[in-house]
Amino acid sequence: MAEATRRNLLLLYDFLQTCGGAERVLHCLHAHLAAPVCVGFVEEASFGKLFATDDLIDLGAGSKLPALAIARVLHAFNGRGARVAASYQTRIFSGSYAPLANRGIGYGRSIYYCHTPPRFLYDLRDHYQTRFPPWQRPLLAALRRWLQPRYEAAVRGMDVVLANSRNVQRRLQDYLGVASRVVYPPVDTDRFRWLADDGYFLSTARLEPLKRVDMLVRAFKRMPSKRLVVSSGGSELARLKALAADAPNIQFSGWLDDAQLRALMGRARASIYVPVDEDFGMSPVESMAAGKPVIGVAEGGLLETVADGETGILLSPQFGEEDVVAAVLALDSNRAASMRAACIHRAERFSSTRFLKEIGAVLHCG
Repeated sequence: MAEATRRNLLLLYDFLQTCGGAERVLHCLHAHLAAPVCVGFVEEASFGKLFATDDLIDLGAGSKLPALAIARVLHAFNGRGARVAASYQTRIFSGSYAPLANRGIGYGRSIYYCHTPPRFLYDLRDHYQTRFPPWQRPLLAALRRWLQPRYEAAVRGMDVVLANSRNVQRRLQDYLGVASRVVYPPVDTDRFRWLADDGYFLSTARLEPLKRVDMLVRAFKRMPSKRLVVSSGGSELARLKALAADAPNIQFSGWLDDAQLRALMGRARASIYVPVDEDFGMSPVESMAAGKPVIGVAEGGLLETVADGETGILLSPQFGEEDVVAAVLALDSNRAASMRAACIHRAERFSSTRFLKEIGAVLHCG
């Protein structure tokens, strides 16, 4: 393709299905770089509010069957997605499957913003294996055999690799032997405000096993005078609701829009976020931006965001229910208030302004 016909900048991401941290990063890049977005498929109509139709290149690889959808997304980025990417001078990839489009281009620049190498290929292979019924496990093994060499070749072929945390930077080095630079993801810190202390503790983690929300539910069942609000959804929702059925102090609000979530955060005592080896974790930063301390866990990205004893309490990675109980009881209104200013100051390290400045430097200087 002649240089004159190549367009300037394209963003590529796996698919738009739920609005999590990775999708918020994508939207921030799209909004401020005015770049089109190429995705495997779009499932939720609400994404139309974030990405104008004219700016969205949908490869149409979706399916009602999750396994088939993944297979179609892989095929789409390995084929048509690669041809779309080749028509742009600069490509910014994110996700686990979109990087497959970085194949045989040979000109311009390919940049990978890595939220994490696919964990089902590396450190969490056994965890994901057990989540599949026995008859599906050979399919998962086949997927790994096909994807891993192609993913690694695509990442090693990038001109620049960015990691969203030092934690992910280490994974890239350990699993792929790839050097990267850290650019923390953007948090719209200016939109969060301290409103009041209504005494409840807030969990915004997706309801999946690795987020360990079940540990929080069990801990709060032991503290009937303390309130837990769970503001999210996920595959564990029904199980967790059943677990909390006899605990009126535990409330499930489901997914909320941004304004509702900010209001809920602004009136909490603190947030609680205890996932297994989180890549980065934007929720604790949002909590601190609202002046709310975080009860977290001393592993993964939380070691980079939460200052133990200053902006929250970090539990041991081997914590139990009793440790959650002790942290909640220790974080009374006075102690939470004493951390407010430090929380807000700490959150500014992860602002959208800082992120865009660092991305701009990568785009213009390499």
